[in-house]
Amino acid sequence: MSFWLGKKSNHRNRARTTPASRPLFLSPPFIDASLVEGSFKKIVVLPKYVDEDEWLAVNVFEFFNYLNMFYGTVTDFCTALNCPTMSTGSGFEPYTWTDQTQKKNKLPAPTYIDYVMTWVQNLINDENVFPTKAGRDFPKDFQHIIRTIFKQCFRVFAHIYYQHYEQILHLREEKHFNSLFAHFISFAKEFNLLPDKKELAPLDELITHMENNGRIS
Repeated sequence: MSFWLGKKSNHRNRARTTPASRPLFLSPPFIDASLVEGSFKKIVVLPKYVDEDEWLAVNVFEFFNYLNMFYGTVTDFCTALNCPTMSTGSGFEPYTWTDQTQKKNKLPAPTYIDYVMTWVQNLINDENVFPTKAGRDFPKDFQHIIRTIFKQCFRVFAHIYYQHYEQILHLREEKHFNSLFAHFISFAKEFNLLPDKKELAPLDELITHMENNGRIS
């Protein structure tokens, strides 16, 4: 699936049509903005004769690249000054980064996201984790690695939705971003890659809305 990124829009009032108390992405008409009518179910199921780990690897690669692309369009606004923590909405604790000593650190969002993107890119480039040559097997813990990647990518989605959706609207990217997220969640549900309910809480209402409208099944 292609998620084309539109050009910057000058219609800045589009992002100010809803009460400040409700996140823009949960407010009409933005919550229903989508490139795709109907469910993503058909395109996330494992094709016949395709190895499951291979299917996971290909899709993770695509999701990561598209998410990285979207973040790149708002990165000028995601600064240590504007985003001193990896936060989502009010009422949710900022995400913490666990270092090699298992210490949990509150980092500015751009630092956190840079760590995530660098970590995932390094995994994708590692032939021992994402083999590209014939005859090489995926590691035994590959699906655990994929679940961890999905958890971290979900956190990046959540941060963009809560802290940078106004910029997404200014760039007229909301249909593309919402469609990417619906595809991401549909795939995660199909292969049981979703983090626990506590992790999903910041975007639970959006996920439920997409399920009720048939975009996620």
